[in-house]
Amino acid sequence: MNERLTFLSGAIPFNLLPPEELERTADKLQEVTYKKGALIYQQGVTHMKGVDIIVKGAYESFFYDSKQHKRLEEIHGSGFCYGGVSILLNRKQSLFTVIAAEDTLVYFLPRKDFRALVQRYDAFFQHFTFDFGQRMLNDEFAHFFKAPQTFEDSYTAADQWFSRRIEGIEQREIVSCAPGTPVYRAAQIMAEHKVSCLFVQATGAEATEAAVADSPAGAAPTEAGAPRAETSIIGYVTDITLRDNVLAKQGDPREPVSQVMATPIVSISSNAFVFEAVLLMFRTKARYLLVERQGQYTGFLSRNKLLSEQAQSPLVFIQSVKLAMSTDELKRRWEMVPQMITQLLGRGVNAEIANQVITTVADTIALKVIEGVIEEQGPPPAKFVYMVMGSEGRKEQTLKTDQDNAIIYEDKANEHREAVREYFLRFAHTVSDRLNHIGFSYCTGGFMASNPKWTHSLSHWKRNYLEWMQESVPETVIRFSTFFDCRYIYGDANILEELSTFLDTELQKPNEKLFFYLAKNALQYEPPLTFFKNIRTFTKGKHEVFDIKKAMTPIVDLIRVYALHNRIFEVNTGDRLKALRDKGVFNQNDFQELTQSYYTLMGMRLRHQAGRIIADRAEPDNLIDLESLTRIEQLTLREIFKSIENFQGRIRVAFTNNLFG
Repeated sequence: MNERLTFLSGAIPFNLLPPEELERTADKLQEVTYKKGALIYQQGVTHMKGVDIIVKGAYESFFYDSKQHKRLEEIHGSGFCYGGVSILLNRKQSLFTVIAAEDTLVYFLPRKDFRALVQRYDAFFQHFTFDFGQRMLNDEFAHFFKAPQTFEDSYTAADQWFSRRIEGIEQREIVSCAPGTPVYRAAQIMAEHKVSCLFVQATGAEATEAAVADSPAGAAPTEAGAPRAETSIIGYVTDITLRDNVLAKQGDPREPVSQVMATPIVSISSNAFVFEAVLLMFRTKARYLLVERQGQYTGFLSRNKLLSEQAQSPLVFIQSVKLAMSTDELKRRWEMVPQMITQLLGRGVNAEIANQVITTVADTIALKVIEGVIEEQGPPPAKFVYMVMGSEGRKEQTLKTDQDNAIIYEDKANEHREAVREYFLRFAHTVSDRLNHIGFSYCTGGFMASNPKWTHSLSHWKRNYLEWMQESVPETVIRFSTFFDCRYIYGDANILEELSTFLDTELQKPNEKLFFYLAKNALQYEPPLTFFKNIRTFTKGKHEVFDIKKAMTPIVDLIRVYALHNRIFEVNTGDRLKALRDKGVFNQNDFQELTQSYYTLMGMRLRHQAGRIIADRAEPDNLIDLESLTRIEQLTLREIFKSIENFQGRIRVAFTNNLFG
C-alpha cells in the first residue's frame, strides 16, 4: 500500500490530488501485467473500463491509417497515465491502438473512481482537456481523431448535445452555509460533504440586499427561460475561491465566508437544453450552474460534469480555444470553425444553433485577446465596457465576418480625461490588430473601437444616441441601427445598462421621424425577385449569382424597427421575434413564417461560406450561384422572398404613412 501511495504521489496528474484523496485512490488500484508485444487496446474499438498508470515497462501508442501503417507513434514510460482522454473525450473508446513495448506492469484505476476524481478536482480534470487541446493543434492527430471510418458514431454525442435537456443529467445536491459562517468552517463543510462548491444562503432582507448589490447588470442570475427561484442563495465558495481569496492573501480563516464568496449566482431551467447551459457557462464564465424547476433550486451542475457528459461536442472545441496560449494558436482555432459548422449543419443542426456556436467561439477569442492586452498594458484607468455590434452583436455571426466594436468608459474629471482616452485608444488599436491577425477583418466602414469616433465616455455616447434620434436623417438612422444591435463582451456591464436605460427613456418620447427613416431603411433592400417572381441574379464571372446577405437584410431590419418601437432590447433577431410574438405584435403564424424564413436563409449562407473555405480554398462570400441549388431549394427561396415582400408591405403601411397621417 505504501509503495503504491509513494508511486502515485509522483505520477502526473495524480500528484495534484490532496494527500487524503491519494490514499483513497491508492487503495483502489489493481495490478495488471502485460507481456511484450501484447495488444492492449484498439483505436475506436476497445471500450475503456478505466485508466492505466504505467509502473514498469512501456506502452507504444499509435493510429493505424487505412493501409494499416502506424502513424503518430509514441512510447510512454513509467508514470504515464493512459485512458483519461479516451474516457472523457472519445466516448470511452480507446483513442489509440496500444501495445506493450516491453514486459509491463500497470496500476489500473476503474472508470467510476477516475470519473469521481474528475468531478471533484478541476486541476486534475484540466490536465486531460489541456493534453487533448495541445494534441488537436497537430493536423495529423486531428485528422485521425475524427476517424472517418466511424464518422457517424463520433457525432452521436453531438446530437445529444443539441437535443438533451438539463433534467436528464444527474445533479449534485446543494450544500450551503450562512453568510456569517467562518471561512475555516465553510472549508470543513466542503470536506465533510466532499463537494468543491459550497453555496452561501442568507435570509430575509439580507438576501435581497446582497442579491441587488452583487448582481451586475447584463449578467442576469437566471437565463434560458428559467423563472427566478424563490431562494436566498447569494453567492458561493469553491476550492479556487478559498485558494485565491484566503490562502494567497494570507486572510483570516475566522472571517465570515460572505467576505470571500464569489458572485453572481447563475442558474438555468431544468427544461433548458444542454447546449444552452454550455453556452451560458462560457458567456458568464460560471463554473457552476444552479438548476431551477418551478421557481425552486433543485441542485447544481459543474462545468466538469457537462464536459464529461458531452465529450464529443463543440464544447470540447470551445474549451480548447480557452486554453490557447498565443494569438497564432487562436488564429488556427478560428480556421477550424468552418469544418465544425459544416459537420453540424450536415447533421441537421439548426442554423440558429450554428450561429450561437460561431458567436461563442468568436466571443471566447475576443475575451482571450482583451485579457492579454490588459495584462500587457496594465489595468485600465477607468471602468469601461467593450461592446460588439452588427451580426456579432446580434449573435448571428457567420464565417465571413469583420470587426464591429466600440468602447464606452466612465466619465472622469477633466484633468484625467486625456490620459484615460489615450489608454483606451491604444488598447483598442492593439486588440483590433490582433483580431485582424486571427481572422476578424478590419471593418471597412470604420465601426471599430480603434476609430476615435467610437471610443468615448458614457456622457458622450448618450449625446451620440440623442443626436442620431433627434436629427433622424438616413445617415444617422443607419448609425442608430448599427449601435442598437450592441452587446456587452467585457468590462463593467452596468455602463451599458445605464446607456440602455437612457435609450429606453428616450424611446418613450414622440419619435415619428425616427421610425419613418428606420422603416425606409428597412425597405431599402428588396428581395431579389423579378416581375414574374423568379429569382433575380447578376453575372459574376461565369456564374449567375444573388447576394444572400442582402436577401436576409430586410428581415433583420424590419424586426429591428418593431423591436425599437416596442422598446424590446433583445439583441438577437430570433429573440426579438419571440418577444414581439409574446407582446402580440406578431401572431404565431407570422412568428413561424419569419423565423423559418430567416434561419433557412442563414443555413444556406453558412453552408455556402463553409464550402468556399473548405472545398474551394477561397475567401468566404455571400454570392450564391443559382445553378448550385436544387429545384426544391430554388422554389423555397422564391416563397421566402415573397413572404419578405409581404412583411415589407406591412411595415410600409405601419410606419411610413404615419408621418404624413
